[in-house]
Amino acid sequence: EAETGSHGETELAGVGRPRGLVSSISHFLLLALADTRQLQLLHFCLLLGISLAALLGNGLIISAIACGHHLHTPMFFFLLNLSVLDMAFLSTTVPKAMHNSLWDTRTISYTGCAAQVFLIFFFSGSELALLTVMSYDRYVSICKPLHYGTLLGSRACAHMAAAAWVSGFLYALMHTANTFSLPLCHGNALGQFFCEIPQILKLSCSNSYLRELGLLIVCTFLLVGCFVFIVFSYVQIFRAVLRIPSEQGRHKAFSTCLPHLAVLFLFISTAVFAYLKPPSISSPSLDLSLSVLYSVVPPALNPLIYSLRNQELKDGLGCVFVLG
Repeated sequence: EAETGSHGETELAGVGRPRGLVSSISHFLLLALADTRQLQLLHFCLLLGISLAALLGNGLIISAIACGHHLHTPMFFFLLNLSVLDMAFLSTTVPKAMHNSLWDTRTISYTGCAAQVFLIFFFSGSELALLTVMSYDRYVSICKPLHYGTLLGSRACAHMAAAAWVSGFLYALMHTANTFSLPLCHGNALGQFFCEIPQILKLSCSNSYLRELGLLIVCTFLLVGCFVFIVFSYVQIFRAVLRIPSEQGRHKAFSTCLPHLAVLFLFISTAVFAYLKPPSISSPSLDLSLSVLYSVVPPALNPLIYSLRNQELKDGLGCVFVLG
């Protein structure tokens, strides 16, 4: 039994299921960003503009930190890693969406979908771990400045950054292996413009999704743990900053903390709401808007947030333009 979707593509409704369980799916159908050709081209242009802005911004930050010797500090080392993650995260979902909008198609191969899910969780998990490490860096810098060189030496920073990347890799591996081992019985159409686990779970056979749902709940507790650690760190930071006697000292401390908080809030709030919002308020347009907010907007805004608030980074960017 097959259903014909938009643009003449076929949605598999359990074609080739052995014994009514596992669907022989070779590809998935992603959600079209628009129905008319004009809107599809408009979305392509918007995504292209956002992508170029994000790649340029993050590329400039990486260049400034790599070229500016005065920026070879733990804070900017972690910021360099964050910029690399942002560029990689954006490159996981946006190019395929742009391709589909330009060529008026919706398909993504089964292998391509699995790779996309893995990379999304790899880069997003690594970014959350890195943002947690960055809050620890700010805590030590402001609350324990005399121990900063000891606690955050070059080797310790390299180990913490590596731990963030490795934790993201393991996090992605668990989710991808678990999700794509599930039998799928309800077609191949995903209600999202990229491969997203909640959308894939909707295609799974009855009760077979509970294992992945349990894993998502466990990971939610880990996310809450990171969030609690970050909140605790910043409570201590703000208490220490308010005790700084000079206004200039307080301003400098806030200028290094507020960008991190803004990036953290933007990343966590949109992702958590997208995954944990009540089903009663779910709709295709809302799901699409939220997915754009947490997958496209943060990588584009992060360079702007950091460069506007940090004078050292502004000076480093100035050096890049001078050398260029």
